[in-house]
Amino acid sequence: MTPELTVLTLAALLQFVQFILFALPANLELGTRYTGGSRDFAPDKPMSKRTARLQRALDNHFEGLILFGIAAIVISVSGQSSALTAICAYAYLIARILYIPAYAYGLNPWRSIIWAVGFLSTLIILVVALF
Repeated sequence: MTPELTVLTLAALLQFVQFILFALPANLELGTRYTGGSRDFAPDKPMSKRTARLQRALDNHFEGLILFGIAAIVISVSGQSSALTAICAYAYLIARILYIPAYAYGLNPWRSIIWAVGFLSTLIILVVALF
């Protein structure tokens, strides 16, 4: 397996970890009656800032994972995996891991800088695949 596909697998596992990091406090704060229900109505009380941030970080990872997944698959299937693309893949994963606490604790501007590292790493892999 290429390093890019290894990182893609690890990033998918990170998505599960992020879900748990969000779901546990969300269930405690909103109650399982709401979180396990149809959610047709707004909850009786809002989530804490940190739990809401964890939800947004989870959603953001879904968005980033789509692009990174495309990059990892294209570079691997086309046989263009290289030291540069492997470094970019691991930089993406490290950025995504660091993004969670940076977002949860509102570390600005670090959250945005960390996000940009992951985004630019994905972009580099895609550009390498074209050339």
